[in-house]
Amino acid sequence: MPIPKTPLLAVDCVIFDPSNRILLIRRKNEPFINELALPGGFVEIGETVEDACRREIREETAINLGPLSLIGVYSDPSRDPRGHSCSVAFAARTTTTTCTAGDDAAEANWFTDYKDLVLAFDHRKILDDAQRLMPTLK
Repeated sequence: MPIPKTPLLAVDCVIFDPSNRILLIRRKNEPFINELALPGGFVEIGETVEDACRREIREETAINLGPLSLIGVYSDPSRDPRGHSCSVAFAARTTTTTCTAGDDAAEANWFTDYKDLVLAFDHRKILDDAQRLMPTLK
């Protein structure tokens, strides 16, 4: 049986620091170049979504994450202008407040006032969903 053509698999992460600020990156590449986004990226072959999430965060922000809490799966075929992708979104807390942009991130910063920020992709929905789950996050 031939392998079916399927959407790309990605991960995104909402990271809260002890002051409940969130970590956002400014995208270095298209699509949405120079726009704010949650850190994340594509899952590599042989990698779990949890490992992919931790790797992408480490590559883009230099932060090592511990426990991850599942926010949800985001699969709208139009969520990424490059083509159909599905993202498994996680939330995490960290005590680390120092971050360094790397890989696909031109910049990485903590934001206190993020309620009205415009975010790339469907990251506003992911962030809103994470905020509803926040009291239950580890």
